[in-house]
Amino acid sequence: MKNEKKCVIFIIDGLGDRPNEQGKTPLMDAKTPTMDKIAKEGICGLMNAIDIGIRPGSDTAHLSILGYDPYKVYTGRGPLEAFGVGLDLKEGDVAFRCNFATVDENFVVLDRRAGRISPEEAEQLEKVIDGMEIDGVKIIFKSSKGYRGVLVLRGEGLSCKVSDGDPHEEGVKVNEIKPLDDSKEAKRTAEILNKLLKIVYEKLNNHPINEERRKKGLPPANIILPRGAGVVSKIEKFYDKYKMKGACICGTGLIKGIAKMVGLDPIEVEGATGTPNTNFMGKAKALVDALKKYDFVLVNVKGADEASHDGNYDLKKEVLEKIDNMLSYVFEHISREDVYFVLTGDHSTPIEMKDHSADPIPIVIWGKSVRVDDVENFNEFSCAKGGLHWIKGEHIMKILLDLTGRNEKFGA
Repeated sequence: MKNEKKCVIFIIDGLGDRPNEQGKTPLMDAKTPTMDKIAKEGICGLMNAIDIGIRPGSDTAHLSILGYDPYKVYTGRGPLEAFGVGLDLKEGDVAFRCNFATVDENFVVLDRRAGRISPEEAEQLEKVIDGMEIDGVKIIFKSSKGYRGVLVLRGEGLSCKVSDGDPHEEGVKVNEIKPLDDSKEAKRTAEILNKLLKIVYEKLNNHPINEERRKKGLPPANIILPRGAGVVSKIEKFYDKYKMKGACICGTGLIKGIAKMVGLDPIEVEGATGTPNTNFMGKAKALVDALKKYDFVLVNVKGADEASHDGNYDLKKEVLEKIDNMLSYVFEHISREDVYFVLTGDHSTPIEMKDHSADPIPIVIWGKSVRVDDVENFNEFSCAKGGLHWIKGEHIMKILLDLTGRNEKFGA
């Protein structure tokens, strides 16, 4: 008999925080009646996406929450970005995140973002790079969101064990890319990349797009700066792993990349930007619709994380209230008889740090037959008293499989 129970993992990116001088976090300060209602009707606890004391990236955190060991399947952010911009990658491809940048004739970086070149200009420059071949290795390049882009090397004898070309600061020369181990593959990959950067400079420096930018007093986009190398590895697809047809609703390329890598169908929502101005209600409606078709839906809402990185307490509080309103719509259209709903984050992003931390995140699991505890508010302190206690991200899918009767008994 087919199991009809649906599962949702709803990730509020950067959810957790540390208390301010008044002892409050944005989540404690925000008016979140729906989140509190979910907490009151569910089982609560704390969660570290990877492990206690580990500061996760959004990429490694989401992989762990989906039940994949990031220490085995994560080789770098490059492949995830490449999947996220729609590239069809093959096992063994080496991928990098890139910026279009401005350098002088000595390869000193003058602007890491090339004056935030427009997407239209970037698409024209993309054509110059994409499709080249160096020493039998195919060069694949795709621009994304203006100055950002993705570089893929495809060929035999390659390695992701190479250093960044991006120096991550201005006023210094582009890094010479070096092998990070003694393998011939790493040495070959570094040599190809160093050749590529020189060729790209020669092709882009006097390109009509850049000549026009100079006339306008704008910095030319005359080089790319690769970083975050990763190799596309073989990974078990979500359906094969869990026998659930899954989808993903998000606004950021990175999470879309993870979804595509594991085989979750991306659901596009107009106006879903991954910023505090994203289309919150559009995502909520998309989730309700997706549950009619899919067994599992992953939702990522990133605006609170963006506010945290900017150190903006009030904006984070405002975003959390908008997410609560979004959840209100969702819970008007789902039933605990049909859906198990996990509400949590991927990591804490404390306002005081403006970056990710290892602080645990509140989590609640809502649905039929969960052991409801005494927690009545969804925040970092109240959830610590819940019946779920303290878990890791890798436990979430196992719990959902058990609640929905999809797992198998271990032993007789």
